[in-house]
Amino acid sequence: MAKRLFDFIVFDWDGTLMDSTTTIVKSIQAAAKDLSLPIPDEGAAAHVIGLSLGDAMQAVMPNVDPKYYPKMAERYRYHYLLRDHELPLFPGVRDMLADLAHQGYFLAVATGKGRVGLNRAMNSANVLAMFDATRCADETFSKPHPAMLQELTRELGQDMQRTLMIGDTTHDLLMAANAGAASVAVEYGAHDARTLASLAPLYSAKNVFELHQWLTENA
Repeated sequence: MAKRLFDFIVFDWDGTLMDSTTTIVKSIQAAAKDLSLPIPDEGAAAHVIGLSLGDAMQAVMPNVDPKYYPKMAERYRYHYLLRDHELPLFPGVRDMLADLAHQGYFLAVATGKGRVGLNRAMNSANVLAMFDATRCADETFSKPHPAMLQELTRELGQDMQRTLMIGDTTHDLLMAANAGAASVAVEYGAHDARTLASLAPLYSAKNVFELHQWLTENA
């Protein structure tokens, strides 16, 4: 049996494990509408998914008065929290995580969500016990800064060169590159396949079942 390449697998949350991209986009648009600001289109709103909330508001509306960013974040939270308890994991995620844990991989989440939001989501999905560690954007630097991966590897005593980051955005893949970790992209989330391919991930999965199979055969 071939020696596996990785010991530690880190997942993004939104758009990678949880099917939340559409809800995030609509919540950003609703927040802008509440404040009578220009409403970003779906592509612009999806592009900032994965960043910390503050960075996302600035990135999606770079030309508005900065005084609106905290208000945008507040309205975003309002709209998102109306729906977050209804959001499902993507089909196949629970089985994939259970299988990876059974195989002995260390598992973690690195997300642009805040701690309260991630804990709510993980508890709602009943997957908190499947992960060895988690890191959120309100606890350290936002993606694509490497800090989340650096902190997670230190916490669990893992080698960055044997760490794999899996995500649906360029922010995830760039964080991995900046940290010296390998990356795999998923094409069913916020960023399109061509954009993700430009960062040369080891693999790009069209769905969770493809991702699970690739990990079983290659990781």
